[in-house]
Amino acid sequence: MAEFMTGLKRTNYCGELRSSDIGKTVTLCGWVQRQRDLGALIFIDLRDRTGITQLAFDDNTDKAIFDKAFSVRSEYVLCAVGEVRERSSKNPDIPTGDIEVAVTDLRILCAAHTPPFEIVDNLNTNEELRLKYRYLDLRRKPLQDNIIMRSVLAKSARDYFYENGFIEIETPMMIKSTPEGARDYLVPSRIHQGKFYALPQSPQIYKQLLMLSGFDRYIQLARCFRDEDLRADRQPEFTQIDMELSFVDVEDILEINEGLMKRVFKDVLGKDLETPFERMTYKDAMERFGSDKPDIRFGMEIQDVSDLVKDSDFGVFASAIEAGGSVRAIVAKNSASTLTRKEIDKLTEFVRGIGAKGLAFVRWLDDAPACSFAKFMKEGELEAILDKVGAEKGDVVLFVADKTSTVLSTLGALRLTVAKKLDIIPDEFKFLWIVDFPFFEKDEESGEWLAMHHPFTMPKEECLEFLDTDPSKVIAKAYDLTLNGTELSSGSIRITDYELQQRMFRALKLTDEEIEAKFGFLVEAYKYGAPPHGGMGIGLDRLAMILSGAESLRDVTAFPKVQNASELMSQCPSPVDAESLEALGIAVVAKAEEE
Repeated sequence: MAEFMTGLKRTNYCGELRSSDIGKTVTLCGWVQRQRDLGALIFIDLRDRTGITQLAFDDNTDKAIFDKAFSVRSEYVLCAVGEVRERSSKNPDIPTGDIEVAVTDLRILCAAHTPPFEIVDNLNTNEELRLKYRYLDLRRKPLQDNIIMRSVLAKSARDYFYENGFIEIETPMMIKSTPEGARDYLVPSRIHQGKFYALPQSPQIYKQLLMLSGFDRYIQLARCFRDEDLRADRQPEFTQIDMELSFVDVEDILEINEGLMKRVFKDVLGKDLETPFERMTYKDAMERFGSDKPDIRFGMEIQDVSDLVKDSDFGVFASAIEAGGSVRAIVAKNSASTLTRKEIDKLTEFVRGIGAKGLAFVRWLDDAPACSFAKFMKEGELEAILDKVGAEKGDVVLFVADKTSTVLSTLGALRLTVAKKLDIIPDEFKFLWIVDFPFFEKDEESGEWLAMHHPFTMPKEECLEFLDTDPSKVIAKAYDLTLNGTELSSGSIRITDYELQQRMFRALKLTDEEIEAKFGFLVEAYKYGAPPHGGMGIGLDRLAMILSGAESLRDVTAFPKVQNASELMSQCPSPVDAESLEALGIAVVAKAEEE
């Protein structure tokens, strides 16, 4: 039968006690990590979120207390009173390893069944089982440390913004459905049947309206929702450190966010960051790294060899260039012994799987380089290529030939795969601002120019003349913050001029009816005096994942969803009863199975 803490109050956490506490009487509460019965001696490791303290029971212990300790099993919840004393057999692996508590009173607050897996730091148990019993998984120190670190991160961010004159304002969780790049999660209305709220993909429109309202510095740790396919760094619901500032331009926003990163890294990791962060244009990032969020901790940059092979007898190269594409390469230095033919074959399958037609290579292991297209090379051509890309004996050169967009994206992904295989990525933090994004991108199938950003993004002033005549020359006042190849944040300066906003809508081929239906209230607001403003939102979850060294957002999220957007512990989403659906005016129609 469970006992109670009547008359007792916890005096210390389990991980706090040190040699300086010897002689003190303390009261500890926590879970049993393990019980060791040595006959005349019983030891219990008591655990809470701060660590472990050893409880000791010996021939000086009251017999009823000793017998109670004998009955204890893993994960029982205890309250123990006793005197801190020096530990005879010290444990250098834990901070409390020099002391133990000689117990004089023990209460079993709650007995526990044997858990479906052992609560230990290094666990090989199937993740699906751990997520089903997430409340048990969260008892493990690595996950607890991650969740606590995330809390420190959130507090650090709030403190920084409060100290810099920001106002924290909550925006609605049930909003009008507006286009944001992903599908909305919809909430049916009982009162307005047939109509729906949307869960916010971001507080974008509301924070702009707050600028129009005069709250010139807004901050919110905003919950956001996007109905899109999941991956390791994506969850259907996430937290964004969301901000908006008035009377600023790009430089002001970049500066305030560099200050935020300095503060957070100091508070969370005790690390001093150097600012300003490196900047790179979108064009350079794509040309050099094949990505708009490049990992710049290592080199292996993409190099264009099209001019050297445009007249080559190798049809793969020549035809790609003739069709308007290009031939580009990356050089994996000192990798010839690691990147064997078998490994290169695996890399070839990898690039085919992401859209490329194949992979050509030069592997320079011996005196003469082995080249997959050597028989098509005229005298001196291969040497010219190797000289241009800076390849030497011991290196491997990997080539892709196709339309340029495919070449760049393929080599960008290949670059990361090869670097991980070679284990050449330094363990350090490299921030990078990506700036000067194109405003439009051309759809290769339709030939239409499509917006790369939301329709309130401000073009650079010097590009306005091309808005109606040459969309390819329009550059956006947009910026991304990346860290170690992960996009942490996107932002932009916003359009506030009513006439310019109308021009932008026309450039995006939006009809008056579409504008009114999707953005009418914001467009109307612009008529009443809008300050110049801009902002961005930093993914708190992704930042926490990087700071903790976690492999997945699931490791820094208390109750995460899995790949199919379900939550295994509570088994949501789940059906609801017919009465609830009827009240909403909704009928669920079974989807016919595909033949």
